[in-house]
Parts: sequence; C-alpha cells; structure tokens
Amino acid sequence: MIGSPIAFAAAAVDRLAIVPNAASRLAAVAVHLPETTRSTAETERELRERNRRVRPATGLIRRMTGVERVHVRPAGAQASDLAVAAARDALAQSPGPIDLVVFASATQDLIEPATSHIVSAKLGLDAPVMDVKNACNSMLNGIQVADALIRAGQYRRVLVASGEQPSHAVRWDLRGREDYLRGFPGYTMSDGGAAVIVEATSDPDRRILASRFHAVSRHWQVGTLPTGGTMNPHDDAYAYFDMDGSALQRAFLDLGPQPVFDFLDEAGITWDDVAFVGIHQVSLPFLPPIMARLGVPEDRTVVTIADHGNLASVSLPLQLVRARERGILADGDLAVLIGLAGGISLGLMAVRV
Repeated sequence: MIGSPIAFAAAAVDRLAIVPNAASRLAAVAVHLPETTRSTAETERELRERNRRVRPATGLIRRMTGVERVHVRPAGAQASDLAVAAARDALAQSPGPIDLVVFASATQDLIEPATSHIVSAKLGLDAPVMDVKNACNSMLNGIQVADALIRAGQYRRVLVASGEQPSHAVRWDLRGREDYLRGFPGYTMSDGGAAVIVEATSDPDRRILASRFHAVSRHWQVGTLPTGGTMNPHDDAYAYFDMDGSALQRAFLDLGPQPVFDFLDEAGITWDDVAFVGIHQVSLPFLPPIMARLGVPEDRTVVTIADHGNLASVSLPLQLVRARERGILADGDLAVLIGLAGGISLGLMAVRV
C-alpha cells in the first residue's frame, strides 16, 4: 500500500514548498558516451558487404559530414540506461533530493509508459515524472520546462536526462540508391546519454538568464522516423530514418540568423559578453558557414561532430562538458546554446554557468 491520500499529499507539500520568483541554475551537467565506437570506414565497409545493388563510395560519409566515428550502445542497453548512467554522474556532482524527473530525448524505451518512469525507477527515485520530446531540441526544451517550473515555485531541483539511441534506426539493408540517400544522415548519428540538474538559486552570477524557441512546422516532413505512431504503427519498412539532408539544411538557412540576433538583443547580450557558444552539430562543413553568419568567433565553440557524431539532444550537454574541460568556460561565464531540430525548430538559451 502506498498510504493514505492525505499522507501522500502532506509529503508532497513538504517536499515542494513554494519558492516564489526563484531563478534556476545548472547545478550539474554530465554525459555518458558508450566506449564502443564505429568508424565511418567500418560503416561503409559493412554497407558494401551487405548490399550488392548499392555500393557507397569509399570515404563519402567523412567527406560529406566530417564524421570520423560514432558511439554505439552496448548490446541490450536501452535509452533509459544511457540516461541513467549520465544521471548518476550528475547526482554525484550535485547530491540532494530530486523533486521532478524529466526524460528529454528523441528516443524512448516504449511508447507507454513515459520513459521517465523507467529512469526514475532505475535511479531509485520517487519524484513525479514527465517526458519532453522535440527531436534534437528535446534536452534544451527539457531544461526550459524545468526552469519555468522552478520559477513558478513548484519545484526546487529537477533532473533532466536524455538517452539517445539512434543506432537502432539505421538502415543497413538497402533496396536501392534512394534508401541510401534518404538514410544517409542516420550513418552519422551516435548513441549517448546526458543529464542536467536544474535547481532554484538566488545567485545572480550563476543562473539561466533567458530562453526563446521557434518552429517552422511546415517542414515537418523533411526528416522523420516514421514508425510506431498512428501513421505507421507496425510497418517495419518505416522503422528507419528518412531524411532529405539538403532540404533540412535549406530550411535552416532560410530561417536565417535574425532570430538569434533578436534573442541577444532581448536579453541585452552581445557576442563580446559570451565566453562559449554551443550549437547542435549535424555536419562539420555546415558549421563554419553558420558561425560566420552569426558572427561567432571560432575560439568560442567546441567541435564534437567529428569525434562523436550527431548525438541528437546529447550534443549540447557534451559541448558544455568539453568547454569546461578545455578551459573555455568557467564558473560565472556566459554561454549561449543554439539548438537545431527536425520539424524544424530552433532553441536558444543564455546561461551564466
């Protein structure tokens, strides 16, 4: 028996005492990258061995994307396991009670129940849970939700965790060249986990300053993983990434840099104020033109796409971790995070770490 509803409610009120007008900060950021990797050369070799009708050109993936290798989950590992591994590290960095668990990922263990239940159970937590899903912006949106709920006074400490496992949706057996081209972005996608603890703070030098999100949803068909929903509930033919990489790139280029400039103006920030700029990375050649259009100095970014592939929503937490490791980012510094996701959506967040 869980106990009486009155006792349950009393415990919840005790834990979630209202903190009016609180701000929030990133108390911990952690990532988990599986030790097993697969090089792009190995990917191309396997594709050639398995497909006689389609012969991918040697070195094409690396030339087109700059990706050298991707991380691959251990056999049997679930998205929740990757999230839990990162969450344990985050909780070690910032011990204390967790009032809410948010699983924020493009990947999920099951359609039902919410994967956040599974993460919470594996961590031995008893907090409320929810899932937040928005492709590669899932983690950034999860942090946005945590920040808003903390500012509303509903929670003090929120665990936002992601487990990305796109390797399960890579198409290895090709029916023809079209399958290869539409599945091409999947060969650069990587498995990994990330976790962020967002907590209430009154410290003006370490807090989430602002966030802004945009969507141009008419482009939703440009990139999909079509299986599992009501459109294609059981058809194995739809169980793989289907993306028009060129159309996706054009959609973001059409969106242009103005939403970023407007965000900086609204937040009262210039690039001179910013120590680090994290941006979701899907292709190495695509990165310099974006940074040039934004006017971001190259020494304020960290490139992760080459060595780690496209980690979906784990990408920005990884960049935050690497920026700290390399001395680009220190306590009190200002970071701007730029999330790009299928759909398409743009996420912007300014954080004083």
